[in-house]
Amino acid sequence: MIRINLLGIPKAKKIKRPTITLGGAPNMGVIIAAVAAIVIGGNYAYYWSLNNKAAVLQHDLDSANAENKKLAAVKARYLERQKQFDAYDHRVKVIHQLQAGQQGPLTLLDTISTTVNSTDAVWLTSMTEDANNINLEGTALSANSVANLITALKKANYFKSVEMKESIQDEKLQDMQAFQFTLVCEKPKS
Repeated sequence: MIRINLLGIPKAKKIKRPTITLGGAPNMGVIIAAVAAIVIGGNYAYYWSLNNKAAVLQHDLDSANAENKKLAAVKARYLERQKQFDAYDHRVKVIHQLQAGQQGPLTLLDTISTTVNSTDAVWLTSMTEDANNINLEGTALSANSVANLITALKKANYFKSVEMKESIQDEKLQDMQAFQFTLVCEKPKS
């Protein structure tokens, strides 16, 4: 086959490339040994890196466990102190509640004793309490003394209302006049 160059441009000549050979033909045993050495070396380096990371992680885990034990002891002390504080706080609240609660009966008894002591010829024989009322029973030497007691209890401004339930003359006493009375005093709202 004949080729004719009509363009007039000379054709480039192929350049021969030199081939590199290791002592002639490439030795497959050497190449396999080199690849095996690179793979083994890479695996060892990776294993060594993982071992170092595992040692660091184990050290961190041991440190965290020691810190956890230390903090568990601190937490136990905190919880014990919190229980002590809660018990103390509960006792203080109960004491304050009792102190607040004792003011009501104290004020009631003080009001009644002051009023009865300031009224002449009146003696109380009983005092009972129901849901909203205080019932006072007693003896007076005159009907005026009972009226004075009712007036004094109203002036004390402790009760919402003071009403006489009954007043009867005591027939047992022959030598003097005495009246048995029962008063109903409505307690104030707490």
